[in-house]
Amino acid sequence: MKFKLFRAPDGSQGGGSAPEAPVISTPVVTHGAGPVGPTKISARDVSVFYGDKQALYDVSLEIPDKTVTALIGPSGCGKSTFLRTMNRMNDTISHCRVTGRIEMDGEDINAKSVDPVLLRARVGMVFQKPNPFPKTIYENVAYGPRIHGLASSKGELDDIVQISLKRAGLWEEVSDRLHSPGTGLSGGQQQRLVIARAIAVEPEVILMDEPCSALDPIATAKIEELIDELRERYCIVIVTHSMAQAARVSQRTAFFHLGRLVETGPTEEIFTNPRERRTLDYITGRFG
Repeated sequence: MKFKLFRAPDGSQGGGSAPEAPVISTPVVTHGAGPVGPTKISARDVSVFYGDKQALYDVSLEIPDKTVTALIGPSGCGKSTFLRTMNRMNDTISHCRVTGRIEMDGEDINAKSVDPVLLRARVGMVFQKPNPFPKTIYENVAYGPRIHGLASSKGELDDIVQISLKRAGLWEEVSDRLHSPGTGLSGGQQQRLVIARAIAVEPEVILMDEPCSALDPIATAKIEELIDELRERYCIVIVTHSMAQAARVSQRTAFFHLGRLVETGPTEEIFTNPRERRTLDYITGRFG
């Protein structure tokens, strides 16, 4: 099922090159091999302002479907700011202004006719810190499908919950305690619960903002394996400070610096033969 983004007038829903290849100690692309899908999201000359401060400068980027795109760069470079433009999370900040154009499947997501609530059902988001609702495991996953009317019966809702938890790699661990609090799970399990909650409303895009930064290495490995499985069904964009993680999970990488998109391309090329000197300096640890 695909949500329509638009509301009709009556309020109803309608439709310069680096001198040489760097020597990188980071393992390059263990999950990264594979075809890249057609363009899902297209950003053109996107700038973001917080009051008088400009955080992003004229970013243009094509993001392919059924592919993991990693956004990398030093702290404060605009990665998360750009991520939030793709489901209009910046709308919640009163002094934030976004210019330029972002299209999903050819539709301008910032058009006044676009319903942000429906957009966020199509473009799910997973944050840095796991944030399950203070509800049961079952209700965490069932909440979105219920409010969007995706299930016509309790049986259908049960199926959605089970399928979502299975896709998130969590069903085997929680199937016997669905009515226990989601906040009682471990950090890694909570993050997978949040992912299950996101995919329960049948999104097309999943945005992930440092989804493993609060997790231990074992939980991180499970999330990375899950990301690799989910990319067969979804367009995934992940912000990460970890060069190794970007190399492991993504097929495309975009490098940001001081609010500007410096370079983008296939992950293996970005990590082994970047075109821009700033990219080379960052991934080899000269700054960051």
